[in-house]
Amino acid sequence: MSETIAFRPETMQQVNKIIARYPEGKQKSALIPLLHVAQKEFDGWLAVPVMDYVAEILNIQPIEVYEVATFYTMFNMKPVGKFVLEVCQTGPCMLNGSDAIINHIRETLNIKVGETTADGLFTLKTVECLGACGYAPMMQLGDFYHEHLTNEKVTEIIALCREGQLALD
Repeated sequence: MSETIAFRPETMQQVNKIIARYPEGKQKSALIPLLHVAQKEFDGWLAVPVMDYVAEILNIQPIEVYEVATFYTMFNMKPVGKFVLEVCQTGPCMLNGSDAIINHIRETLNIKVGETTADGLFTLKTVECLGACGYAPMMQLGDFYHEHLTNEKVTEIIALCREGQLALD
């Protein structure tokens, strides 16, 4: 990212609205929402210059941004594919077959967890509980949950992504 890091004017308006939700001196509370905005604005991941830019906007130390961004699995620290398959791997999902779903995705896309396909379309991530334990196994894709997964459902989801027929938000 050699170019200057800056939000588009319309995004900066959104950023200012988010910051305004918090009392004076408590702007750091806007960090997680701003990281979401930054990730969406800057190609789906948070490069160090992007995190530094967020720190500057909030008038906090860059390390404060890094600590939060690296803690949560919802933030990507390296480039990701257009479709990020985030498969829950905690207890209820594992007991209901998430390991088999992860293996199916690995084999279908020929990637390991944390990798992106050569065509840049798919990234496979495992994540902690997404709060849909009664619908296990499940994964998040964009803003949507896909529940009661089977290998067949996953194959269909991947095909719909490739065809451009699956919404992410």
